[in-house]
Amino acid sequence: MYKTLERYRTCNNSHEANPPLENEISYHEYLKLKTRVEFLQSSQRNILGEDLGPLSIKELDQIENQIDVSLKHIRSRKSQELADQLSDLKNKDQNKDLRKKLQDSILEKKAVHMSWQDGGQNSGHANEPYLGLLQHPDHDSTMQIGYHHAYMDQLNNENIASHTNPNGEPGSSAGWI
Repeated sequence: MYKTLERYRTCNNSHEANPPLENEISYHEYLKLKTRVEFLQSSQRNILGEDLGPLSIKELDQIENQIDVSLKHIRSRKSQELADQLSDLKNKDQNKDLRKKLQDSILEKKAVHMSWQDGGQNSGHANEPYLGLLQHPDHDSTMQIGYHHAYMDQLNNENIASHTNPNGEPGSSAGWI
């Protein structure tokens, strides 16, 4: 039993020796971080124009240079943002113009299509002077290219009628050779 207790004490002492070493490293790291945070807070106050009394001329010049560099970065970023916004606005304006042109084109095509269906009768649009020329294929128009069969028959009947004598019999007339 004595040997067991002795082993317990030696093991227990060896475990106790390690934690203070780990705690010591952690404590040193904590002190470093705490010092760093205090320095950064002091620098921030100095940049904001607070606690400048204990600083030397050299330190004040460094702060002034830091502020100048920061101001240049801020102005550059601001200029870039404004340029991006301007570009976006120009694109939106161009998109609006293109959208309007597309709508006008669609309306014009619809008007042409409707005029085609109406046979060119209802083209009252000042912007569309040629819509009346477009006619539906089923619409009987006097503007035909070539000869229409009914028209040819009419011409033939007129020629035959003009070349008959008053009795209705074919004969010679003054203009017929």
